[in-house]
Amino acid sequence: MTEFENIVTSNSSIISLIITVILMIAIPVIFFIYWRRKNKEQTNISWLIAGAIGFLVSARVLELGVHYFCIIADNPISRFINGSTVAFVLYGIIMAGVFEECGRHIIMKTILKKNRTRENAVLYGIGHGGIEILAVILPSMIFTLIIAIVFSSGDTENALRTLKITEETAEAALPSVQTAASFGYAMMAMNVIERLFAMCLHIGLTVIVYYGIVNGKKAFLPLAIVLHMIMDTFAALYQRGVTPLWAVEVWIAIWSMVVVFIAVKLYRKMKATTV
Repeated sequence: MTEFENIVTSNSSIISLIITVILMIAIPVIFFIYWRRKNKEQTNISWLIAGAIGFLVSARVLELGVHYFCIIADNPISRFINGSTVAFVLYGIIMAGVFEECGRHIIMKTILKKNRTRENAVLYGIGHGGIEILAVILPSMIFTLIIAIVFSSGDTENALRTLKITEETAEAALPSVQTAASFGYAMMAMNVIERLFAMCLHIGLTVIVYYGIVNGKKAFLPLAIVLHMIMDTFAALYQRGVTPLWAVEVWIAIWSMVVVFIAVKLYRKMKATTV
């Protein structure tokens, strides 16, 4: 497999990946510790747990189940969506917005009827965004680190054998190996900053949905869905090769700030007492 012959990861790639893994763990932990210490009397751990479970059920079970039928499986619907950039992008952003925001809404409205405080809404968002890092982003980073370590010796044949990369799987594995080899401090910074913005986004969207629930304003759920859809637009376009990665990161930063701005205004409108 000649495409792998000249790939040798550097020490800087390994070090930057190790730091990235550590920071990925630290982000949700620091968010939680800070908010919990600041608002111990107004928060309950059950909201953090509910946020984590809510993400796993809505985004990693239900949404992925729909993706299997509409994207992965071979049928007329999947062929249509995969064959059209417009359809792929619209499908992706709608599914993400509807499943995650409706998940927040259903759980906070029907299950979390006790300890309804604005502080707990933030804690729910920390649980939602935190488990996304720990269950989705972190495993990917750890796997990339393993690849970097395996390919650092310069023994390509041994690396391929260790990672069980064969002629049949080489094409699918090549992008991951190239990512590990090219990973550096700039990529580390970009990944960490993106996750910080994503955490703020999830907290902000949770506050928006929560505000609609406690104030009986149904329009705030559609608002959260639309904001989420807009947020994911550039990421979906990137998956289709339409936009560069830097544009995705800029878009995430901009829309995270927009969502946080709206959420802060709504947060301040709510009373600092249990509903």
